[in-house]
Amino acid sequence: MAQADINLILNMNDQSFVVCAFNTTVSKVDDFLASEAKGTKVVGAQSLKEMVSKLKKPWQIIFLVKAGQAVDDFIKKLVPLLDTGDIIIDGGNSEYRDTTRQCQDLKAKGAGVSGGEEGAQYGPSLMPVGNKEVWPHIKTIFQGIAAKVGTGEPCCDWVGDEAAGHFVKMVHNRIEYGDVLLICEAYHLMRDVLGMAQDTMVQAFEDWNKTELDSFLIEITANILKFQDADGKHLLPKIRDSAGQKGMGKWTTISALEYSVPVTLIGEAVFARCLSSLKNERIQKVPLHFQDHLLCSSTTYFVWTLNYGGIALMWRGGYNIRSVFLGKIKDAFDQNPELELQNLLLDNFKSAIESCQDFWWRAVSTGVQAGIPMPCFTTALFFYDRYRHEMLPANLIQAQREYFGAHTYELLAKPGQFIHTNWTGHGGSVSSLSYNT
Repeated sequence: MAQADINLILNMNDQSFVVCAFNTTVSKVDDFLASEAKGTKVVGAQSLKEMVSKLKKPWQIIFLVKAGQAVDDFIKKLVPLLDTGDIIIDGGNSEYRDTTRQCQDLKAKGAGVSGGEEGAQYGPSLMPVGNKEVWPHIKTIFQGIAAKVGTGEPCCDWVGDEAAGHFVKMVHNRIEYGDVLLICEAYHLMRDVLGMAQDTMVQAFEDWNKTELDSFLIEITANILKFQDADGKHLLPKIRDSAGQKGMGKWTTISALEYSVPVTLIGEAVFARCLSSLKNERIQKVPLHFQDHLLCSSTTYFVWTLNYGGIALMWRGGYNIRSVFLGKIKDAFDQNPELELQNLLLDNFKSAIESCQDFWWRAVSTGVQAGIPMPCFTTALFFYDRYRHEMLPANLIQAQREYFGAHTYELLAKPGQFIHTNWTGHGGSVSSLSYNT
């Protein structure tokens, strides 16, 4: 059981709802009942059959599992136990197309749950959708456990049909991607250009949070910046600048392309995380020809053996990107048949980029100051500048993900070892599942 699951159950208990908890790892239920749930009205179950036997009709079952096949597998196990009128609620981060299919198949109900490990206990934002006939049956529970604002208005209402809730949740999380990247770029300027001490940055973010910038992400950024490790030193500089993601960024970007909506900031925020994960390449300070790297990545997914040099030669004529420059790529592979794509610009290519970078910066700067949109110039330049940075502000991205979602982080000194920190003293010791898309 993840900490968010535990806290959601405790939230329901605090609102006087009796909950029966089940996990496929039965020992986790036993541990939960003996610790966090001790002294509450929460009951446990050792199997799905036992769980449903303890529920009142019509059954209202909320499940939170990893998006994708795991959701389908769980529903398959649950359906034989259900009667007409029983309600199942997918409280995870499922892809909205999957939810649409499931709603149509089952006339079930999907819900996106937002809020992270503390939000789950002290009030998440809830976006219920599906078969509208279900809403009156769950309204009291959902609005009871939802976050409250103003004079007590719940941050929960009926969103719409089928998968609208998961779609809204997806968009919300990707707006968050953009907000996070903007904050991290500000942090990057403060750290590497202005040379601000971390305590000074804390004060800046705390001051901003007293203005129209008042927001949760600004608030937790100040908290992260001031957080000290056990040795009394700030934790953030120790965190590995490699940010993870769990799929919604990719889904939103694909949807934006499908529906022709230019959400360029969200796209850049997704790619910034992808690039930050290339930590081992970045510390070599080697530029990357990213279109060719896409070909290289395809061999991993499809187990293809590609003739990279031959492909470059074929593109010299008959294709719209034909260029004599492509011959130099063939020469590079002839000289080193085992050449890794990420090192393609190691020699002549690297020097060519370095010799023109001052002019590149000046051209982009001139265009920006004149108000001329130059998305391709700027995006290519920003990719290059990000890629050649040994230390990106992605450590702050990962710290924020860990702070509000218990997604863990790695230390620069201990890559591969994922750590969970109780940043506020109110969180738990259980982290979210660690997986990247």
